[in-house]
Amino acid sequence: MVQGVIARCHLPRSVLSANLTHASPARKMLPALKIWALFSLSLGFLSQPGHLKKAFRCPSTCSCSRESIICVGSSHVPRIAPNEISSLSIVNGTFSEVREAMFAHIPSLQLLSLANNNIKALPRDLFIDLDSLIELDLRGNAFECDCRAKWLMTWLKNTNATVSDVVCAGPEDLKDKRLNDMTSLHNECISTDFALHQSVASESLSVDTFSYKNDVYVTIAAPSSDSCMVFQWDHIEMNFRTYDNITGTSIVGCKSVVIQDQVFVIVAQLFGGSHIYKFDEDQSRFSKFQDIEVSKISKPNDIEAFQIGSDWFFVIADSSKAGLSTLYKWNDKGFYSYQSLHEWYRDTDAEFLDLDGKAHLILASRSQVPVIYQWSRSNQKFVLQGEIPNMEDVVAVKHFRIKEELYLAMTRYIGDSKVLQWGAKQFAEIQALPSRGSMILQPFSFKERHYLALGSDYTFSQIYLWDDEKKLFDRFKEVYIQAPRSFTVVSTDRRDFIFTSSFKGNTQIFEHIIIDLSL
Repeated sequence: MVQGVIARCHLPRSVLSANLTHASPARKMLPALKIWALFSLSLGFLSQPGHLKKAFRCPSTCSCSRESIICVGSSHVPRIAPNEISSLSIVNGTFSEVREAMFAHIPSLQLLSLANNNIKALPRDLFIDLDSLIELDLRGNAFECDCRAKWLMTWLKNTNATVSDVVCAGPEDLKDKRLNDMTSLHNECISTDFALHQSVASESLSVDTFSYKNDVYVTIAAPSSDSCMVFQWDHIEMNFRTYDNITGTSIVGCKSVVIQDQVFVIVAQLFGGSHIYKFDEDQSRFSKFQDIEVSKISKPNDIEAFQIGSDWFFVIADSSKAGLSTLYKWNDKGFYSYQSLHEWYRDTDAEFLDLDGKAHLILASRSQVPVIYQWSRSNQKFVLQGEIPNMEDVVAVKHFRIKEELYLAMTRYIGDSKVLQWGAKQFAEIQALPSRGSMILQPFSFKERHYLALGSDYTFSQIYLWDDEKKLFDRFKEVYIQAPRSFTVVSTDRRDFIFTSSFKGNTQIFEHIIIDLSL
């Protein structure tokens, strides 16, 4: 290190040699002190910030002063080195794009003009670092007011800077309108998807959910494992964990009912009769509470639970040849057989709904068109009211509402599944969806977005999304599920899930996620 300093200072070697060899000890120290002084001076000189800082170079298409840079007629955005300027104008150019975070290194900028270029979109949060910005000029550009402009629309509402008119060049329906005046875009730039969250290693026929003491539970009917599996949402691990397991024989349905802080699960079986289990809080498990009359139910296919006034009911649709779908009523001690419905028709599904302010029950059947029962307040029974014509071979019926309008989703295994709308005292078809081996057409909604899930035993299942302008469902997404039998919505901790039961594969849990297309 010393020799390096000596060489850079050009000291004659002979002088150095003489001093080090023949001088007295006191005189020998003087050159060494001089050397270290020169060395320290050299280091001090090299460490000065001014000697490391590159001199600012004004871009060739610009004129620059100490406080401002003006660039005119550029075909691209000039590269502006870090500087303490307060005014920057890049105008009358032909470029259409601006680099991301281009102004992040000029926080002192107060005046910025990008006027009269060909800019169609600006990178998200381009001005986020400009805390000192007072005035922004974006006139004379060709902004596309689509998803890319959503962030700019929001920023315009929140900034304290004075901003020129930002005029839309497109899309056509927004042409010549000011982005400054808009509070929303026609396309809100939000899409959705269904991402696989969890898989349960079991086949299943149906899924149900209930809430109890601020916790969310799910019951899964798994005939292959002869069980009704109960899962609980884990708020820490953020998944569904096993909570209890109700065993039986060929379980085809597990329907939960919560009555006055009592939790019941109705377990329908193909063999050995059906039963009702009650949650025992002391043991934190379900125990058998009651048997369901075997003589009434031979081949249960669906369970529907509902409340009319203060009374609780459930109905089991019986699909056997000598089937007798039966209504049961709660009497504070248990459920008892209350009314027999629709004998000999091989019912496949039951759906309870409110129709013009009155309680109704629809029974679907493989042997005839669906029939509609209306609740009679006078005799406290369901009375046959009519049928839904031209709807043969319906295996399932589900109702849903969109903006107070009532619709039915009618599942057909062969032919087209149908969407019907209630009006003029009858249901009328509004859409046919091609079906191939479909056992379920399930409506569900998340965050004002309305879907239909159409299962298939032979191909991909289809998810449709409601188009509010066309008043119809459009194909949205394909999902592969082996022999799907139900789609059940479960929401917890501000997250939305859809459970998909499968007769030939694992039960899959998909999460409904929001995608911001403006990113």
